[in-house]
Amino acid sequence: MNGRGLSITVQLCTFNRRKLIGRVLEALFRQDLDPDSYEIVLVDDGSTDGSYEEVLSRLSPPCSLQLVRQQNAGLARGRNVGIERARGEIILFMDDDVLATPSLLRAHVAFHRSHERSIGRGVAINVASFDDLPAPAYSIRHYSGAYFWTTNVSVPRRLIEEAGRFDERFSEYGWEDLELGLRLRNMGIPSILEKDAVVYHYKPPLSPEQFGSVARQARAQARTARQFLAKHPHWRVALATGQLAPLVWWSKIARMSGWPFVLKGVAGPGQATSAWPIAMRRWAAQRLARSDYYDELANPQNAGGG
Repeated sequence: MNGRGLSITVQLCTFNRRKLIGRVLEALFRQDLDPDSYEIVLVDDGSTDGSYEEVLSRLSPPCSLQLVRQQNAGLARGRNVGIERARGEIILFMDDDVLATPSLLRAHVAFHRSHERSIGRGVAINVASFDDLPAPAYSIRHYSGAYFWTTNVSVPRRLIEEAGRFDERFSEYGWEDLELGLRLRNMGIPSILEKDAVVYHYKPPLSPEQFGSVARQARAQARTARQFLAKHPHWRVALATGQLAPLVWWSKIARMSGWPFVLKGVAGPGQATSAWPIAMRRWAAQRLARSDYYDELANPQNAGGG
């Protein structure tokens, strides 16, 4: 099939999601849209968990599927590689932990027929399992004010090119999509909620084995937050990334008081068991990660926790 007639390209990047990526792709294969009118461009960003060998190499898609494998280079680079391969007039960006509803692509295509020069923000319903799904209906609980959040967002490909694609200097976790969204906003491109474009976002409760990785991710996100604000010294960026003077000051006071050590004692990172209830441990781990975020903002060379 040539590129002519392709309405939409679904662009995903994946890294070590062997247990999810098959389900994610199968949902995209079962869309109520003509398979000849859409394609999927999947960038495997250096997976080492057998994703390709056990899942991706065995697929039998009804639509066009372009699979690109590269060394791990981060989401911004992976997204740009996907954009280079895209042939659809519209690009729908999704994540590799997102399950599409059957009408997702049809809803995005219909949106852009009515809003030619716009961003289509879809709905993401957080779920703990893909096996027990609520009704695919929008409610205020699922609202996100993010201008351009690549969990479920579509935009004409020509606008992505006009904006200059993703900034590959954002090589660590965080903010690369909102940074591109800010450039689109500065171009005067509106971001409009499309309530019929629904996905399920896999968000299971944190396990104690994940506490350490959450803290490391928070520090990486702080480093990219500094990049974001340095590139765009605007109040919107300071607000989105938490780099406002009162928040920075209050976090510093909390760290000086020893609060992170209390949180660490409750969370027990690296401990399989604890006297504390698991709900309390998760609460403490999330707030400890927030403390690590601000500690990294204040001390970028500090690799310790809290």
